[in-house]
Amino acid sequence: MGAVRGDTTWPMGVGRRVLAEVDSTNAEAARLAPGLSGPEWILALNQTAARGRRGRVWTHPAGNFAATLVMRPTESPDQVALRSFVASLALFDAFVAATGRSGGLSLKWPNDVLLNGGKLAGILLESAGTREGLSYFAIGIGVNLAQAPGRDMLEEGALRPVSLLSEAGVTVTPEEFLDLLAPAYARYEAKFTTYGFAPIRREWLARAAKLGQTITARTSRDAITGIFETVDEAGNLVLTTPQTRHAIPAAEVFF
Repeated sequence: MGAVRGDTTWPMGVGRRVLAEVDSTNAEAARLAPGLSGPEWILALNQTAARGRRGRVWTHPAGNFAATLVMRPTESPDQVALRSFVASLALFDAFVAATGRSGGLSLKWPNDVLLNGGKLAGILLESAGTREGLSYFAIGIGVNLAQAPGRDMLEEGALRPVSLLSEAGVTVTPEEFLDLLAPAYARYEAKFTTYGFAPIRREWLARAAKLGQTITARTSRDAITGIFETVDEAGNLVLTTPQTRHAIPAAEVFF
């Protein structure tokens, strides 16, 4: 068992709500958003209707982490969406704080955290509004702290799921993990709002899985296999093939 360490000072002006049970933290975020005066973290100890990207079912075994940060940002929607990289970096730092080491951790575009090559955490962004501005923005985060879902829950070719307990031998409660994640997120949020995406992009690329290697990006129309060259200034995945260079805004990535 490892000890939780790192900065657990709760960020000023950010709400903290812990629920015994809810359908999903992102759904609760949508309900709460109109009445919020500032950003708020919503942590659920159990979810009855959790979901992942593209409407997939997301299981929530006991002891795992499910939380959403809901806010009402003022930037354009494309800028707001870059906070997925902010959240990824915050998760990386929270795992380092929880385990005392960074070995084996990496970030998978667009929004997963890997440990020893397996999927440890995922991020789901949701929002409402128009191109002119969002009425709210939610960053949903699921972490396999105690248990990993079975392979039968996964689509073909997906990375194996892992848990922090199985891979690092560390026991962290959801509340303890939130107290590591929220300060880490606040640090990167301040950097993002002050300096823009450039420093976030640099730090994310320094932790990127399979950078410079061959990967496959599967979009709604086709699959592109090429060298993972970089992530560009708009957050697009850049793949280089013998024929051309592709900037891909949305896709599922397979190794």
